[in-house]
Amino acid sequence: MFESLATPNRDPSRPWLVLLDDERPPKVIHSDFPSTLVWSSLWNKRPDATIESTLPDGAQSGTDLRWTLRVDDPPPGDAMIGHMRKRLNQLINANLRYTFGQ
Repeated sequence: MFESLATPNRDPSRPWLVLLDDERPPKVIHSDFPSTLVWSSLWNKRPDATIESTLPDGAQSGTDLRWTLRVDDPPPGDAMIGHMRKRLNQLINANLRYTFGQ
């Protein structure tokens, strides 16, 4: 799981990070293998956003992944935060999980 987050779409037979026109590929800005990984923003409109993924106890598979979205001030409006949360849910909680058969 950690490797999939650290190098999205590294396996061409299991693509999961399918971005929209207003998104960009994230960069890893912090990594503490095997439990924590922080991405840069996916959104051109909110370059300040970061996404922290944690795998409790260094879990390498299963559903123990937790992600946290952080943004600086000014906070995004309700519509933008809803869009960001929905996209992370789609990308991580659906697309990535499906590549692991869950």
